[in-house]
Amino acid sequence: MRLGGRLQAAIEVLAEIEDRHRPVQEALKDWGNAHRFAGSGDRAAIGNLVFDALRWRASTAFRMGDESARALVLGTVAFHWNTAPDALIEALDTDPHAPHALTPAERDRLADGSLELAPDWIKADVPEWTAQHFEANFGEDWVAEAAALAARAPLDLRVNTLKTNRDRVARDLKRQKAKPTAIALNGLRIEAGTGPRRLPNIQAEAGYRKGWFEIQDEGSQIAASLVFARPGEQILDYCAGGGGKTLAMAADMDNRGQIHAYDSDPHRLAGIHQRLKRAGTRNVRVLKPSGEGLEALEGRMDRVVVDAPCTGSGVWRRRPDTKWRLSEAALEQRVEQQDAVLEEAARYVRPGGYLVYITCSLFPLENEGRVYGFLESAPDFVPVSAGEVWQDLFGFDKPRPWSSDMLSVTLTPASTGTDGFFFAVLERTG
Repeated sequence: MRLGGRLQAAIEVLAEIEDRHRPVQEALKDWGNAHRFAGSGDRAAIGNLVFDALRWRASTAFRMGDESARALVLGTVAFHWNTAPDALIEALDTDPHAPHALTPAERDRLADGSLELAPDWIKADVPEWTAQHFEANFGEDWVAEAAALAARAPLDLRVNTLKTNRDRVARDLKRQKAKPTAIALNGLRIEAGTGPRRLPNIQAEAGYRKGWFEIQDEGSQIAASLVFARPGEQILDYCAGGGGKTLAMAADMDNRGQIHAYDSDPHRLAGIHQRLKRAGTRNVRVLKPSGEGLEALEGRMDRVVVDAPCTGSGVWRRRPDTKWRLSEAALEQRVEQQDAVLEEAARYVRPGGYLVYITCSLFPLENEGRVYGFLESAPDFVPVSAGEVWQDLFGFDKPRPWSSDMLSVTLTPASTGTDGFFFAVLERTG
């Protein structure tokens, strides 16, 4: 397919997503099934166009003066893929599968569309109602912090130290240009491509099948390291999900002690068994979603990790469609769930043990708000410094997270080059 055909395909998929409120991956899959003539390069380019149109939806619509699927795709390929106007005009004029030719108004917008007079929320490419939450967290830096969530995310890998080391995997993935992560101690990064360029299918690598590494954002790796799981400890991963942090903690524990992996959602927990087997992890016990076996853990855990359900605003680089679907009602619902899960998980912490609270949200209502709300009703818990653990693990010469008091830390694409994560630790004193 030439550029014109790819543009038309992206417009069709984006219109399907917008008009029928369909998940982006589902719409792209259906388009691919209906157009089997399209090669893997075409599918990757079309997918990139659709995702990038969603990343910069607000700012592109403003610059184009039009929020239609056509305007978003044309604006994306011009403003973010740096396609010259003449090349775009030629693509539309010479390809029979392309959209119709540019209108005079579109030509003007593509040449002169500016964000100079745009409101801050449009410059930040976030829903208008979320601006107050970003500003509450980042003050005068909030536009830059929010805008960084629109960039493409890299492909990050965590090297499994139960089987190998980072240098060995880096050599094995040299042709993929994998480089050590800036902060995470066992991470490798493959930078995101531009335009139609796609990231490699890393799961096809022999090292992945052998369990030498897992796909995991550097921010998630850092959060798992900050838990500071030690060999021989008893740990409850209360919202284990697919097991990414469970696996990382098991490696930090050198397979000694035990992690009890639990999640109330059986669908989230479904893939953990295969991942544990591939990684050679032997110190993880997966609990049933029914909660059977949890009672025996009450008051006995050295650490209880709550990777809480949240709005996911910190991972909008990877899921740009979700930021436009998020609502204030959904945020309120998440806050209620976070309060409930903190209260429940606290039961399992032994005296002198730690309750770890993590979200992939950048809204203080879900982060500091929930931690201090919990502390008001739990006098036997006190906050301890996550910032000191950060300094012990990563030192002072690496990118620094946001932290107003060194008690909690917040990772962001702009500050640490990672997905957005919030991390706080509470000690049970009695």
